[in-house]
Amino acid sequence: MIAEFRANGGYVPWSSEEEFAAGRPVPPRFPGFDERGMPLILVHHTGARTGRERINPLFYQPVDNGWAVFGTHGGSPRHPVWYGNLMANPHVTVEVGTEKVPALARLAEGAERERLWAKEIALVPKFAEFEAASGRQVPVVVLERTHGQAGEMHRATTPKC
Repeated sequence: MIAEFRANGGYVPWSSEEEFAAGRPVPPRFPGFDERGMPLILVHHTGARTGRERINPLFYQPVDNGWAVFGTHGGSPRHPVWYGNLMANPHVTVEVGTEKVPALARLAEGAERERLWAKEIALVPKFAEFEAASGRQVPVVVLERTHGQAGEMHRATTPKC
């Protein structure tokens, strides 16, 4: 999926029903997206327990100075591992299109979370089903651009600006 993302400027082609049933990790077409496929970002982050670099392709919503991502975990009662990693090590690098951008992750709360979540479920109604099935509130994480070097994995506790 990461190779497809990089080859297609930030899009991953949709799976056919047959590919999806066979385990290709890209969902069938969601309403609201075009024929290019699913727009994703790649989030490079540090494992909370291992300290190793991880990369996750994630759905996103553009926000003022970055992106919002959603910890649906397909309706699982547990948060995705990447969520715990971002909360423990918030300095990340985001690949968006062909660009690598340093960012700082933070949990959206209150009115901000509700606004971002409402906009996302209007675009991808399946996410509301995931939240209902999970029995938990899906975390919404905002990845805000910082001014560090592109591609750098930050390990400090404050952003480099």
